[in-house]
Amino acid sequence: MSETLPPPIWVNTKQLLQQLIDDLATQSRVAVDTESNSLHAFREQVCLIQFSSTNADYLVDPLALRDLSGLAPIFADPNIEKIFHAAEYDLVCLRRDFNFKFSNLFDTMQAARVLGYPAVGLDRLLGDKFRIQTDKRHQKADWAARPLTKEQIHYARLDTHYLFDLRDVLEKELQESDRLEFAKEDFVRACVAEEQKQKAISESWERFAGRKDLNLRELTIVAQLCKWRDREAEKLNRPPYKVVMDDVFVLLSKNPPEQKVDLSAAGLSEKQIRLWGDSVLAAIRRGASAPLVERKQVEVRNDAFLRRLEKLKLWRKKVGLEMGVESDVILPKPYLSAIAENPPNDVNELASIMKETPSRVEKYGVQILKVLGVKNAN
Repeated sequence: MSETLPPPIWVNTKQLLQQLIDDLATQSRVAVDTESNSLHAFREQVCLIQFSSTNADYLVDPLALRDLSGLAPIFADPNIEKIFHAAEYDLVCLRRDFNFKFSNLFDTMQAARVLGYPAVGLDRLLGDKFRIQTDKRHQKADWAARPLTKEQIHYARLDTHYLFDLRDVLEKELQESDRLEFAKEDFVRACVAEEQKQKAISESWERFAGRKDLNLRELTIVAQLCKWRDREAEKLNRPPYKVVMDDVFVLLSKNPPEQKVDLSAAGLSEKQIRLWGDSVLAAIRRGASAPLVERKQVEVRNDAFLRRLEKLKLWRKKVGLEMGVESDVILPKPYLSAIAENPPNDVNELASIMKETPSRVEKYGVQILKVLGVKNAN
């Protein structure tokens, strides 16, 4: 598949946005992707939204258009299929930044996973199916920078331009392998997953809390260093790791220096010491005298739960190997934990737990009950 593509439409005004919305509203399906700047900013944001319709490819600039609420009906419309590749991350970002809700989704990556493809990246699939080459170097680009380069624009539009063809090829394969219902149910779950849930906000130092090599005093020093780094990173609008790396904090906590000249031993550069040496030493001193932080207690599961969980994991891994798919395609993680926590006594109770994926209940319900030791599972 080789063709000369017309340039995409750069959408950065209200008029062009309305033109896009008018086009998308007439479509039965649209392709969507996003680009964010997580590697380049303290708080990640969506910096580009790509759309493809049967008429054109569009690149929407959210940095120029502060109000994208006109797109909300498109995403929520059950009569317009939204085709993504690796939808989960895009949906998280679009919900977070714009409060969009979703209906009628097709995820080409999940389709490929259900089919058992060993490599499910878009670049690999486009190369295998259509001999289309994409330049992965732009995945880590700073998408908040303006203007985007010609290469970035070309890369971004390729993320949606061929999704219609890829979707159709994969749907046909899903039908032929009798796995289409699995995929459809996964698409529905993706539309509603986490929609009503707000993740608990934790402090950045808590990522270190599970490390066995840090005692509580060392962890308290790390906590103070992280608090300082978060303030500095937010002020500079850069990711915390671009201020000071995590490993440096661990070394500083284990051998707390007292003077700036000693900071280089932990891996701080001359520039970092010049800019932040005094602040780092002050954070270390606060950590050395502050009340000890507390590690969050890990929820202890009872032995019966753990035995059921292990049995289910072994079973789904075995079935996954037989089908040539990852084990979570057989029994997705949320159901794995729910079944182990509240084991069903019959297929009706199992169907209630797995109500969003009846095709899996039909195919594997009896096997799951047998794994759990339910008598008369047939």
